Amino acid sequence: MSFAVRAPALTDAAAIADLHVETWREAYSHLLSDGFFSEEYIEGRHRMWNRVLTRIRDDVYLRIAESAGSIVGFAWAGPGVGLEGEEPPRARQLYAIYVAASHYGTGVGQALLDEALPQGPAMLWVAKQNPRATAFYRRNGFQFDGTEQVDPSAPTITDARMLR
Repeated sequence: MSFAVRAPALTDAAAIADLHVETWREAYSHLLSDGFFSEEYIEGRHRMWNRVLTRIRDDVYLRIAESAGSIVGFAWAGPGVGLEGEEPPRARQLYAIYVAASHYGTGVGQALLDEALPQGPAMLWVAKQNPRATAFYRRNGFQFDGTEQVDPSAPTITDARMLR
């Protein structure tokens, strides 16, 4: 399955938002309440991606993967963010990387990660309940540092910090 990685344009915002929702459904539906993916949630993702792509900062890195004319993955990285009152343990952070389940194992995720976070120190947060993602990050040199948090918008998911 061939794909290409490129920088997104503002016209990609809706497709990225839809993929963001789709990948969350694929990965986390079994952990979230029945009403989690409400119209309000979906509209919120659309507003977020419009805002992000309207004002891309110089220190933020965004890439999308396309296959057969459809966006099948995206990666978003930038400056490290520490917990409240904490300096970030790494200068670079992967904020998000998502790939459609139909493209698992095709190299899309690896290509996106390699472009978003070239080798070197970095950090990310991963849902502890997502063993596929955890294994992917471990293969790329990340290890848990013991720090965890719960996202108030998804309290059934525990995020764990990984460092490289």
